[in-house]
Amino acid sequence: MPHEHAGSYGFRALTEEDFPLLRRWLSEPHMAEWWGEPEEEMQSFAEAITSRSTKPMIVSFEDKPIAYFQTYDIHLEDDHPYRDQPAGTLGIDLSIGPRDFIGKGHGSAMLRQFVEALSASVPRVVIDPHPDNARAIRAYGKAGFRHLDTRDTPFGLSYLMGRDLTKETSEQ
Repeated sequence: MPHEHAGSYGFRALTEEDFPLLRRWLSEPHMAEWWGEPEEEMQSFAEAITSRSTKPMIVSFEDKPIAYFQTYDIHLEDDHPYRDQPAGTLGIDLSIGPRDFIGKGHGSAMLRQFVEALSASVPRVVIDPHPDNARAIRAYGKAGFRHLDTRDTPFGLSYLMGRDLTKETSEQ
């Protein structure tokens, strides 16, 4: 049965005009629990806009911005803790901003839509919620991600999950 939100999301590049919105979202308890100090995070968003390895985005549903979403190339960072993943692996982070969009299937639906639109050159997609973030782990599982391992990284504990997009990576 197709998901009620399937194909409903718009992804656009993050701009500095989005910073007040992100600042507001970071103050929401469901985001503050998993993100760092808001001013440090805002600096990270500013750096991500010009990064060669990270592509930060805002996700919209019915023309309303509802999530921060970013992709990153783990192999463009010499010391990234997931460099052991297959060449071409793409990392993803996502957080739903407005509280009233939590628990309604949006996280798994937007992730599924994005991943299914990727080119065949991406063998695997990984996402790394904190092991205590049961809501995110459930959502990512519904989007077809499976647990790969749990790691202690420079970013904190991570419950590394992956979704293989090619036959070769699914056999690894």
